[in-house]
Amino acid sequence: MKKVTGIISVIFIMCFVFQLGAPSFAKDFKPEYFIDESKLPFDPIPGIETDCYWGIHNGAGYRIEVPSSWNGDLLIWAHGYRGDGLELSVDNPPHRTWLIANGYAWAASSFSKNAYDVAQGAKDTHALTKHFNDLIGKPTHTYISGVSMGGHITAVAIEQWPNAYDGAMPMCGVMADYELFDFFLDFNLVAQALAGFAAEYPPSTDYMSVTVPYVKSRLGPMFPFILNNEGEQLKAVTKLRSGGERPGFDQGFLYWNGYVPGDFLFGLGTGTDTLTKVKGMAVDNIDRIYQFDNDPALTQEEQALNENVLRVERDPQSKHPDGLANVPVVSGDITIPVLTLHTIGDLFVPFSMEQIYAQRVAEKRASHLLVQRAIRDFGHCTFTGEELITGFVELVGWVKYGIRPAGDDLLDSGVVADPEFGCNFTSEDRVYPFPLSLPACSN
Repeated sequence: MKKVTGIISVIFIMCFVFQLGAPSFAKDFKPEYFIDESKLPFDPIPGIETDCYWGIHNGAGYRIEVPSSWNGDLLIWAHGYRGDGLELSVDNPPHRTWLIANGYAWAASSFSKNAYDVAQGAKDTHALTKHFNDLIGKPTHTYISGVSMGGHITAVAIEQWPNAYDGAMPMCGVMADYELFDFFLDFNLVAQALAGFAAEYPPSTDYMSVTVPYVKSRLGPMFPFILNNEGEQLKAVTKLRSGGERPGFDQGFLYWNGYVPGDFLFGLGTGTDTLTKVKGMAVDNIDRIYQFDNDPALTQEEQALNENVLRVERDPQSKHPDGLANVPVVSGDITIPVLTLHTIGDLFVPFSMEQIYAQRVAEKRASHLLVQRAIRDFGHCTFTGEELITGFVELVGWVKYGIRPAGDDLLDSGVVADPEFGCNFTSEDRVYPFPLSLPACSN
């Protein structure tokens, strides 16, 4: 095994709650990230001869593994959200064993900063790509993949450096940048409006301890399991905002509001600062029209909701149309094959992220380079090994041989609403957390 030294710093702590919104003193605080170098070394997979490299490059920790029977191809892996701790750590790709056994090299960065800093994550990931080229040699093909925030990083990297990568596979990704944070805002403000609560944003310091229990009590006798009319209306708005009528949404609504602890979706909109690079208000619902169904004509109840919901406007300086400022916007301007995976009931990074991405890619006249696959689950990034490896193998076939893989049509509401939607690419052996599940596919 080989250790390669380089330069400085990095992060830690797994956090399962985004807290996004208004400015705070955190923007003036410069955290001192660090790397525990003793955690960078890793062992080869038993029975497979590889060269393992690790070190620090441009302030980020990294790992690289190259099999002795290297086929010349490289996968760059981008990890998900780490929270706002100070220690930086590296994730091995979940399909590492398969990659190495099949001759692929891989490389993964810790990034040099924490929080939801996609711009820095993209820069550090690209820097590692170039570092691999200098250290090992330029691969025949370079693929990039990541999950959640790492999916956002993947989408940004292939637009910023279109000549550096040959294929991309973002999974459960934040493919619509600021739209994710607006979804969290919508859930919270709509819930308060339907509960008859005079909302404020950012909310008060007792929002989670006082406001949320009150709001939930006004949405049903046992939210989210037993809902009243207002609770059903919140559920309807959430369905349309997260991807529309589709199998798995009902289970997802229960899962993210009842089985995941800590009033999860309410906690995502509390307004404290995690977007450390954003100046001013990062979220917006000024022009949002909330509806309970797909009929564009507003009912009296829908009209009342839209009149009563608090409106929040994004500060102009908080968003830039392109580049790596603040939270990078994903334009959809792709020039290489991209294959995505997303679970259809996910409400942490909702399925609508993929639909918005598909629309943006279509506007750039690049739909021929995008394949998207719906997976029948309601967890976040809960892919089976079969789903992940099959997607990667078919992406490679697309890049090398021009064989475009099959996918799902995410923009046809009739297709998405079909009870069998997602069956084409979901593993038969998928296991759901008790007591929630999706009906088995008929084919």
